[in-house]
Amino acid sequence: MPEKLVTYAVAGKVGMVSLNRPDKLNALNREMLLALSECLEAADHDRATSVVVLRGEGRSFCAGFDIADPRYSAPHDHPLELQRRVAATVGFEVTPWEMRKPVIASVHGHVLGAGCQIAMLCDLTVAAADAIFGEPEIRFDRPGPALVMPFVVGLKRTRQLLYFGDRIDARTALAWGMVNWVVPLAELAEATLRHADRLALISLEALTAAKLAINRGAEAAGFRDAIRAGMDVLTLLGAGRTKVGEQFFEIARTEGLSAALRWRRSQFGEQGGAG
Repeated sequence: MPEKLVTYAVAGKVGMVSLNRPDKLNALNREMLLALSECLEAADHDRATSVVVLRGEGRSFCAGFDIADPRYSAPHDHPLELQRRVAATVGFEVTPWEMRKPVIASVHGHVLGAGCQIAMLCDLTVAAADAIFGEPEIRFDRPGPALVMPFVVGLKRTRQLLYFGDRIDARTALAWGMVNWVVPLAELAEATLRHADRLALISLEALTAAKLAINRGAEAAGFRDAIRAGMDVLTLLGAGRTKVGEQFFEIARTEGLSAALRWRRSQFGEQGGAG
């Protein structure tokens, strides 16, 4: 029987949700995104816990959407159908924001694309020193929707990350306010659980009220409108094609995704690596 794409375990008053596709750097396909949303919702309703940790198995937290999946680069749907799909995908991504319980992202390795968005939508983030953050999608003409990043790092830094598709290390992410703590990779699990256990000393009612107050403030400042605007932009671009995008996915189809990524990164004077 194949392994579950997302697993759940309980450690004291902490629910542990784990992305479990390590051979693909926990890249998200539709099935995994649905499983993640369902698992997070189940964790939110688990009466035995008051805090949820979201982590990744293997050597990365999440490398974003699985662009090797033929469904990602397939001919685009009718714009209205594409809009429906984008809305459903974003709905899954924002699950940590919607939950009553605080969610702590425990990240390492690649924290890219949708993985970066999901980590920012969590309430708190503990990062290993090897973590790399970024939204590289614009390099193959699938720009990140900027759902939450402007609220976290501000407009100038969001433009820098989204326009260039550059990546930043954990220390820079800490300085920019994307993460709360940076620890050595070997200490990530222990440090995350230590913060989660400490948070679990607070009553669930108080945590829920505090999270609701913060979220409502962000929503009053336009967070929900930003989500809708991001979805509209993605639909508009996704309904068309660009020369760079077509060339990228043609290389991926004929030579493999790694070759396509190397081709695009070489144009920016960079070497190897996912994303």
